[in-house]
Amino acid sequence: MKSLLKFPLLVAVATMMSCSFSACSDNDDPTPDTGTSETDAKFEAIAKQYLDHTVYVTYKNLADETEQLVKDLQALKSSKTDANVKATCETFLEARAWWEKSEAFLYGAATDFGIDPHIDSWPLDLDGLQTALKNTEQVEAMGGEDGDIYAGEKLGNSLLGFHGIEYILFEDGSPKSVSKISDLHLTYAVAVAGDLRNRCWQLELSWRGESAVNADRVAKVANELELPYTVNSGEYSYGENMLNAGKAGSTYASWTLAMQAIIDGCKTIADEVGTSKIGKPYSGEDPAYIESPYSHKSILDFYDNIISIQNAYMGGIENERDETNSLHNYIAGVDKELDTKVVNAINNALTKINAMAAPFVNNIKDPSAGEAIKACQDLDAILSDVKTALRNN
Repeated sequence: MKSLLKFPLLVAVATMMSCSFSACSDNDDPTPDTGTSETDAKFEAIAKQYLDHTVYVTYKNLADETEQLVKDLQALKSSKTDANVKATCETFLEARAWWEKSEAFLYGAATDFGIDPHIDSWPLDLDGLQTALKNTEQVEAMGGEDGDIYAGEKLGNSLLGFHGIEYILFEDGSPKSVSKISDLHLTYAVAVAGDLRNRCWQLELSWRGESAVNADRVAKVANELELPYTVNSGEYSYGENMLNAGKAGSTYASWTLAMQAIIDGCKTIADEVGTSKIGKPYSGEDPAYIESPYSHKSILDFYDNIISIQNAYMGGIENERDETNSLHNYIAGVDKELDTKVVNAINNALTKINAMAAPFVNNIKDPSAGEAIKACQDLDAILSDVKTALRNN
């Protein structure tokens, strides 16, 4: 860490005066613009591991599974059998899991391009959906060659994404009987799944960059849909932007800020799971604020959200983890006690969520939900200490 005492007094005074007239006077969590070359090298290695084995692989799997979901729904539409419903439900849940495991890094393209609310808003507007399905002209448009584009442009967020498809496929926590799924429902589901796939392809492209993504996906996102996929419409993908931390053109003025952004992403989802996803129904603030109510997978969603934090902190997804190049290893090196608290807090949150009375939609007031909320809040708090440690070391 650099010390201001090494600067001449005049420079120090000038710096203080400058801060008094700028936004830095309002910043209670200042971060140095640069660190030591040794620390920066460690952070760069952590970033590469984080991108290659957490972010990129998660978005690649999400892109693949949502593509398969479209194919499965098309097959179900062509051959309406309970077996095809079950197979489609399995693909849906696999895609859903990868999305939930991405929520520790929503701070990138998912937020900047409005992808998160576009594909994952809830509760579903059932009245609006029923009205939409009675509009023959609209349903026919969704059944056309460009039904995915029509759905994405004409339907609002409350009718799009995972939860509309979930409603079509699931009932009371199980695959819905094929006899209860109409042709209109499947026309809608195929179109919405196509839009979901498109946005997940956009996520993959935004982070990995054109050279690393299937050419057909690039053509769909960049050429046909003309969706944005670079940082501030510039030349960097979101991955390149992080790898260029401290250099001109990157939104990260230093490697320290890049590492803190990773932790901020973890903090955001820890707080959301505890305060909103579990907290709003549990407290009575909004009893209808239930994620994944039709599949009864709310608790799994919460669990996978914490897994996204674990993957980001520990150095990769399961079977691709390298703790040597991880924030876990770095923090352990500067403050072993703090790292132990973080690891324990992650594990405690996973344990408390896994112990919640299921399904959550029928047990929103159970005391186990309160225990899970507390565990998520504790995790959020200890991650704030990690941000401070990154700044000070």
